[in-house]
Amino acid sequence: AREPLLPTQTKMAASGSGSSAAGGKSNTGGGKQSGPSAEQVPRLRQEQRSMATKVAELEMEINEHSLVIDTLREVDPSRRCYRLVGGVLVERTVKEVVPALESNREQISKVVETLKTQMQTKGRELNEYRERYNIRIVGEEDGPGKGASASNPDSEAGGSKGAAGVLVS
Repeated sequence: AREPLLPTQTKMAASGSGSSAAGGKSNTGGGKQSGPSAEQVPRLRQEQRSMATKVAELEMEINEHSLVIDTLREVDPSRRCYRLVGGVLVERTVKEVVPALESNREQISKVVETLKTQMQTKGRELNEYRERYNIRIVGEEDGPGKGASASNPDSEAGGSKGAAGVLVS
């Protein structure tokens, strides 16, 4: 019973070392070039996408704040209004609520600007990483595809800037 286990263990160790060697080749040899690069590029892209999503959500909140502020400016300042604070509906007057809404809108705008800056930095980091390790995405191997990939992060940033112009208007 021990003899079959030893060859099996030997085979498992050999196959384990073989898979480790194969994994070592993709991780070690590729670790310097394509191993981490293959993992790093999608991670950087995902981070950039999540930032873009958060920017879009916050811009929608800014728009909603602006609509409410514009509506409340036409209302008598002593009029009663209700505001949802932390899941609790609070009764206030219009003159108390408008300054708080304006302050919130300004704070959200600052966060949006910070996120946009971080998103641009992440895009530059992604492009530098791809250039440093000569990484090409499967659909972007051709010359025109590569041009599209170079404009892709810019178009995402440009799209959010365009959306920002529309929301601010």
